[in-house]
Amino acid sequence: MKALFRMMNVRRPLGVILLRTLVRRFSLLSYRDRLLLNLVDRPHYGHCIFEAAQLATRLKIPAMSVVEFGCGGGNGLLNAEMHIAEIAKIFPVKIELYGFDTGEGMPVATDYRDFPHYFKPGLYRMDPNALRQKLRTAQLVLGNVRDTCKTFFSDFNPAPIGCIFHDLDYYSSTMEALSLFDADPAHFLPRIFMYFDDIKGSHTWAVSEFAGELLAIAEFNSKHPTKKIAENRSLRAYYPDQPWGDQIYMYHDFQHPKYNVFVAANEQIDHETDIGLR
Repeated sequence: MKALFRMMNVRRPLGVILLRTLVRRFSLLSYRDRLLLNLVDRPHYGHCIFEAAQLATRLKIPAMSVVEFGCGGGNGLLNAEMHIAEIAKIFPVKIELYGFDTGEGMPVATDYRDFPHYFKPGLYRMDPNALRQKLRTAQLVLGNVRDTCKTFFSDFNPAPIGCIFHDLDYYSSTMEALSLFDADPAHFLPRIFMYFDDIKGSHTWAVSEFAGELLAIAEFNSKHPTKKIAENRSLRAYYPDQPWGDQIYMYHDFQHPKYNVFVAANEQIDHETDIGLR
């Protein structure tokens, strides 16, 4: 019934739907084309990793890291590994992947800002041993993010972070995860592509800007005059019918040593061609 409901409400002819299904199932196009057409699993993961790898390439940074906060059973990490394997064929950048999780499921909520009416302790528990057997390159960072964010760089010595996926559900946990940005700028790209999973929800969940990830973003911005997390406003133009289009944000560190490095050579050639006198 859910599949029928989606088909009844899509604005594409049935033939287009069937073609997209065939291309996706049998990988009939290149990865880059399938990503642009949203014919991959979790295209928001692929978009963020692709753009971060492209930025690292333009900045001549040879390696970068991808971080997922809140891994649950681990399907997101496995999917990210797929995207990384494909994107590593396109850009000359080594990509590391780290998954932060308690391994024990959701903790006890702090207060109303953690949506205790929707989440309860123990949800989304992980089996770390079973997950490690399936992972190829990703490393698990197990423990409370309040602690692991403080020791992550010394314990793992990761490449600069270029991409972060936030799926911790709680306001309190998200605030603790954002403390990662207190570290030295050398640990990050000057702009970081971010996906926030929990800024949308059902009528029961009743997501608002006064709790959860949206509140954490607002409070982070209010406390950091030169570091900001802003919605990526270009996504709706590229993906107008994709629900994740307004869940992609950008972290800006305006005082990062590489923030003002020019990285738009190819795009500016196109712009100059378009506006040149004919």
